[in-house]
Amino acid sequence: MELFFNIVYFCWFASEIILNRVLRAGQNDKKPDKHSLTYIWITAMVCVIAAVNISKRTYFPIIKSPVIGLAGIGLIITGMVLRLIAVISLGRFFTVNVAIREGHTVKRDGMYKYVRHPSYSASLLSFLGFGISMNNWVALLVVFVPVTIAFLYRIHVEETMLAEALGVDYLEYKKHTKRLIPGIY
Repeated sequence: MELFFNIVYFCWFASEIILNRVLRAGQNDKKPDKHSLTYIWITAMVCVIAAVNISKRTYFPIIKSPVIGLAGIGLIITGMVLRLIAVISLGRFFTVNVAIREGHTVKRDGMYKYVRHPSYSASLLSFLGFGISMNNWVALLVVFVPVTIAFLYRIHVEETMLAEALGVDYLEYKKHTKRLIPGIY
């Protein structure tokens, strides 16, 4: 079972590294990133390492069942798939660093009909799954809370840039679409 978990973890981290290398904004794109991508990567790496160490050294089970680990792995995989769908759906306008490309418009269909940042929602779902897969409350909080804060900072940077670049169209979209969780937030 541990081998399966490690394979899923590896595929998840590898997919993020590949996205980070392949889908960067070009030289002609407007890039007001404000180091938000770096902040996410550093926060994620530190928190993942800390959570793994905590889960190996302490015993604060979420539930006393091995099923919780599989549920966490299921959330990681679901997050990976949803993130891929969000990336494909946004097409050439998806970049890992905050950027505006020529011809950029507000996307209102598919996943973007329900949340403004489905790719971030999916990433956070994977981080939640990672924390749950370790079956340790403390490790879950150590990985999920700081990473969520890092993503919220990034969302602030991105939404400021989108409002400036797309104007009233984006502001109207914000009024009718939740940020990360459909119908809730």
